[in-house]
Amino acid sequence: MSISWSRILPNATANNVNAKGIEYYLKIFKALKENNIEPMVTLYHWDLPLTLHEIGGWYNPLLADYFAEYSRICFQYFGEYVKTWITINEPQSTCLGGYAEGSKAPGYHHMGEGLYQCAFVHLLAHAKAYHIYDAEFRPKQQGRVSIVIDSGWAEPASDNESDILAAQTEREFVLGIYANPIYLGNWPQVVINNVAQRSTLEGFPKSRLPELTQQEIDFINGTSDFFCLNTYSTNYITIGNSVNESIGEPNYYLDKGTTAYSDPAWPSEVQWVHMVPWGFRKLLKYVYEQFSHPEIVVTENGWADLTGQLNDSNRTRYISEYLSALLDAYYKDGVNVTGYTVWSLLDNFEWTNGYTQKLGIIQVDFDSENRTRTPKDSYKWYQNVIRTRCLVDECIE
Repeated sequence: MSISWSRILPNATANNVNAKGIEYYLKIFKALKENNIEPMVTLYHWDLPLTLHEIGGWYNPLLADYFAEYSRICFQYFGEYVKTWITINEPQSTCLGGYAEGSKAPGYHHMGEGLYQCAFVHLLAHAKAYHIYDAEFRPKQQGRVSIVIDSGWAEPASDNESDILAAQTEREFVLGIYANPIYLGNWPQVVINNVAQRSTLEGFPKSRLPELTQQEIDFINGTSDFFCLNTYSTNYITIGNSVNESIGEPNYYLDKGTTAYSDPAWPSEVQWVHMVPWGFRKLLKYVYEQFSHPEIVVTENGWADLTGQLNDSNRTRYISEYLSALLDAYYKDGVNVTGYTVWSLLDNFEWTNGYTQKLGIIQVDFDSENRTRTPKDSYKWYQNVIRTRCLVDECIE
């Protein structure tokens, strides 16, 4: 679950705490505790106070300080009930969709620098919140803190060296650009090199990628107690343009220089989710080996369809095969993956897709005034998996 920044701080500033907002969440946390449910709580899941949007949103480094103060207030009021904190959900989705492509809120279109500046401010905000918790709250509350990073698996389109390199470049520009500074220190080298090279050819006096100072590198590095991963699909990756070609308008995709596509044979009901469990296993193994063997929690994974039907056999198959792949990663590859969360409990508002795509294991009738909720077949199947800890009909003790 997440907390709404605007509900806690309507003006985004710590001098105006909304008492009713605090009370609202305290009721939720107390009810969860009474029912022996432990929450994983996200501080920012894309709802930004309007006053911060008006000063540039995640382009503006001041947001890191505002986020730090908001985080401190949440730790102060809710830390008694919350032991697992997630600072920011899916910075890639926010930065690419909201601040580069302009396809998601707040709709800024700035393909040259938008994603990189947004990523920089996100990383600073996350690190400030982490250090506040570490210094001021961890000794008493004994919780832990991470950030959710979203990525599919990038599979080389062939065994050619160029495609293998392209797939690794894709991983660095999508996953590594956020994970590297936190788990390894600094941006991925290929991101530094590509953006610098193209910036020079485009006539810029310096790279469009913000250069991290040594102080910033040290401040951001190590600011996670475990690795949170959201993932849904896989793509084949091949080489696109050369970083020396197509010099014109600066563009994140040209900086990457890769082309992605999916296999038509992969089961799918929407464009962005394909059933590729082997890609999930490879992603888990890659994250574990690439980022110094962290504990991994899969914080989102699920199936999308267009109808929301109760007989959702594809969803059951998807979750079953992905959990099986997770177990292969754990037992066969030695990946320390300790948790898995289905997205989502309920059909809900899916951003630019609105209510047209359904991911819930519980159907919601949005035409009903009561928003009637009905468990789907996948709900009953998953309930049994949780109860028995078994993916097949009968497990050997």
